[in-house]
Amino acid sequence: MLRKIALWIDDRLHVGKLYASTAGHHVPASAASWFYVFGSGTLLCFIIQIATGICLAFVYVPSANEAFTSLEYLNYHQPLGWFLRAMHYWGSSFMVGIMILHMTQVFLFGAYKYPRELTWITGVVLLLCTLGMAFTGQIMRFDQDAYWGLGIGAAMMGRVPMIGANIVHLMLGGPIIAGETLSRFFTLHVFIIPGLIIALVSIHLRLVLMKGINEYPVPGKPVDKQTYEREYEELVAKQGVPFVPKAIGKDLVFSGLVLLGILVCSAYFGPMGPEGSPDPTQIRAVPRPDFFFLWIFSVLALLPAYLETILILSAPIIGVILLFALPFLSGTGEKSYRRRPLAVLSVVVIFLALGILTYMGTYSPWSPQMDAWSGDPVPVKFIEGRTPLEHSGALVFQNKQCRNCHSLGGLGGERGPALDDVATIMTSDQLVRQVIQGGGNMPAFGKNLSPPEVTALVAFMRTLRGPNESPARDSAQPAQPGR
Repeated sequence: MLRKIALWIDDRLHVGKLYASTAGHHVPASAASWFYVFGSGTLLCFIIQIATGICLAFVYVPSANEAFTSLEYLNYHQPLGWFLRAMHYWGSSFMVGIMILHMTQVFLFGAYKYPRELTWITGVVLLLCTLGMAFTGQIMRFDQDAYWGLGIGAAMMGRVPMIGANIVHLMLGGPIIAGETLSRFFTLHVFIIPGLIIALVSIHLRLVLMKGINEYPVPGKPVDKQTYEREYEELVAKQGVPFVPKAIGKDLVFSGLVLLGILVCSAYFGPMGPEGSPDPTQIRAVPRPDFFFLWIFSVLALLPAYLETILILSAPIIGVILLFALPFLSGTGEKSYRRRPLAVLSVVVIFLALGILTYMGTYSPWSPQMDAWSGDPVPVKFIEGRTPLEHSGALVFQNKQCRNCHSLGGLGGERGPALDDVATIMTSDQLVRQVIQGGGNMPAFGKNLSPPEVTALVAFMRTLRGPNESPARDSAQPAQPGR
């Protein structure tokens, strides 16, 4: 009876044919190696991310007011909530690390060469999506590190010529980091990027099935477009083994070790953050990104200011273009790393550089200048003819980065109103109250400014009016001639 049921199902779903063309497809016997286990390990990490992410979504609240509180609840009140968060965090860390190892193995073994160019390209896009998942996941914590890390990202995007402000507005969902920002990153992290990864993994696996798994490279046996596919088919016909059950053994062992590593790290180290509620008034914050972005943190810390914009805008584009172009620039020839010393040297140099920069990123004493909107100085017309006190106020205005939110002369941020004529709108007392207590979208800066700084800043802002305009005054006090 069971056999009849199985045959009936197979006759309609073609399970046997599906198995033979996927899990049971033949691969070169040399592919049953420890060097070929990183792809399955990365896939396991992604499955863990989906499972733990679904569980976290039952508790996490993607709201600017509740995100931090919901994570605190998971850490300290929800049974095993801290362990679930830790699994999600360490699963992400392992996924990034193993994917980088997988890309390195593919590069050293020449698996990007003909006829697997598209397999390599989809792998590069998967790596970029994985890094995007990691970045958006850090923003989900919405703590101090996430807030200022996102500010750094906005500052980098704001430097793009002509369209920088539009990119920042699109990225943040408005002119400031607020609830709309978190909603956008939640959508990216939970729906858009995972959906892209699932689609790309399907295409990637389809390409692997169509073009085969790269055989272990043999020195002195270069890739020739005229003969390679025929030679590969002959190799699989003579020495090929079914992936399941012959070649999958090492993948299962490695996946088990990866799972064990995630469990141990989760239990011993626990989850990451949240590190304090997001506070926009803490302008001297020193955010630390997760480890896979620490090297970028170090590069920005070490770069001289005049090189920051050039490298921020050019280096990522050049790097991605080179990765995409690699199979077309070196699509034939030797595969074996033993005959490709330049490839081996490149990997060694890149890993050494990333390792050193990552280590330095753990202690680099860098407080970033958040100048996505306010890299220019205060226009001269706003400081000419001012008193020493008003000049001091202009320095406070610039040094405390008020222009991140407020523009002068059409230059500066759009998060708050332009201040060109603020003196005609608010009195001295109102300006003092607004600076100290905040209000609307503006945070309170009472704890970040000393009384002399507040006095100087308000004195400067009282000069921000047209040449023929009078400053605002308290209506309870009678006007006096000449004032």
